[in-house]
Amino acid sequence: MLPKAPVILLSVINTKLRDFYPSLDALCDDLQVDAGEITQSLSAIDCSYSRERNQFVRT
Repeated sequence: MLPKAPVILLSVINTKLRDFYPSLDALCDDLQVDAGEITQSLSAIDCSYSRERNQFVRT
């Protein structure tokens, strides 16, 4: 289960992307979570997914 608080979610997702997954899609497939929900939650703290960096970054 992923945390609901956006700042904590950002930390967890970026750590998982860095350590275990080559892409957001791979993470979402493996954890059976919706990429849209993660993206929407993190957009609330002005973060978006960067495919080049394979992490969420401040926009």
